[in-house]
Amino acid sequence: MGKIGIFGGTFDPPHNGHLLMANEVLYSLNLDKIWFMPNNIPPHKQKEPVTETHHRVNMLKRAIEGNPFFQVQLIELEREGPSFTYDTVKILKERYPNEEFYFIIGSDMIENLPHWHRIEELMDMVQFVGVKRNGYSNESTFFVKEVEVPQFDVSSTMIRERLKNGQAVDYLLPKKVIQYIGENRLYGT
Repeated sequence: MGKIGIFGGTFDPPHNGHLLMANEVLYSLNLDKIWFMPNNIPPHKQKEPVTETHHRVNMLKRAIEGNPFFQVQLIELEREGPSFTYDTVKILKERYPNEEFYFIIGSDMIENLPHWHRIEELMDMVQFVGVKRNGYSNESTFFVKEVEVPQFDVSSTMIRERLKNGQAVDYLLPKKVIQYIGENRLYGT
């Protein structure tokens, strides 16, 4: 039986904060792998524009390249409509019945757990792992295993804004992601 961390998100773009969080959870909980799972349409961002899927997947692959513990899992891109975590975890449990799943979320999502689709059933299917983010609380009526991660206050939104304004993003993104963004003229570059 393996222990797999699931790290979902839009990854628009994937940044060093994502990699730091994943690495800390991997080692803190002694997991076998972290599966980065780009979502199709996040339920909480249905009205926001998102970069084309193939670009987000390509950037993510470049971001994790060379790390044998990190993989890209495209299960949420296989279906249409919003990416509800319940549906995703149900499919994962069917496909990988011998794996134990740990679903990684930031404090911003922990506060929102009571509003998640079929949360009661989901809590029986997966262990939630909470990572602290500035300005949010990790308190919840649901059990969430906490992992302490060094604070790296960066977000994809901030990076997109910096790129649009022609500001530097060195050390915020992996070099291969910066190169891909430039080559494909993403985010106004």
